[in-house]
Amino acid sequence: MRLRHIEVFNAVMLTGSVSAAARLINVTQPAVSRTLQHAELQLGFALFRRDKGRLTPTAEAQALYPHIERLFAQMDEVQRLAASLRAGGDATVLRILAVMALTHEVLPRALVAFRRRHPSVTIHVEGLHTPQIVSALLLREADVGLAFNPVPPPGLAHETLATSPIVCIAPRGLLPRAAVAQGAVDLAALDGVPVAALDARDPVGTSLSQACRDAGVSLNAVITVQTYHAALAMAHHGLGVALVDACTSRSADRSRVDVLALRPQLPVPVRALRPLHATESVAVRSLLQCVQQVLED
Repeated sequence: MRLRHIEVFNAVMLTGSVSAAARLINVTQPAVSRTLQHAELQLGFALFRRDKGRLTPTAEAQALYPHIERLFAQMDEVQRLAASLRAGGDATVLRILAVMALTHEVLPRALVAFRRRHPSVTIHVEGLHTPQIVSALLLREADVGLAFNPVPPPGLAHETLATSPIVCIAPRGLLPRAAVAQGAVDLAALDGVPVAALDARDPVGTSLSQACRDAGVSLNAVITVQTYHAALAMAHHGLGVALVDACTSRSADRSRVDVLALRPQLPVPVRALRPLHATESVAVRSLLQCVQQVLED
């Protein structure tokens, strides 16, 4: 099938008629009919059954359509990448993607310092999960991403800015006073304690799962959440312990929770991710310096 055949076939599948397909792709009805007939001749089988102006897909058309949908999704990605490349030379705009944990305290503090250095730069910030950040950077839809990544994702340039240890945030009164007084708790001491757990696919969740297996500890996950600040909120309301990165703990209300170091220490790298072979701008380097300073405070 030629690209024009595919475009017409997709339009008819979406709309169900020649007239509606013609309006969708802004051509005449005869042009749609001719292209459809030519596609069927080339394929050697019918794509639609004609019945009173309506077109019903054949079994062959239904088998083809999922592949056509994937092809159009790939074409959309090409268009998005082309748009990103066109916009890439605009040094007055900085596009930042970050995991949610970094958008509450770390990134805002860094941006205060960054704005003093670069008051004319327009900043776009989007909070996403790590897989979404990686996907967007591969499409060059942003200048830089900030994420927790024990293993750097392939296809992207990466730089470790700092390590953020996992900490234990416990509702007041849940853990023994001795642990609170020491400011630290052993992972083994959390065996059976109610926990607002992170998804095991999350980088921090993955590190915790491995550490628990190594220590023979079974956490009592009373609730599972997708973001670190959601886990923190659960701890604030007494639902269980939150085991999250130290960046998230900066937002903890210490009148409601105890923030304790976790033993053994489980460091999680905070990485800057960028499109591979992209030229690093002065603005990006300055931003990363500001983020690093906040992380080291």
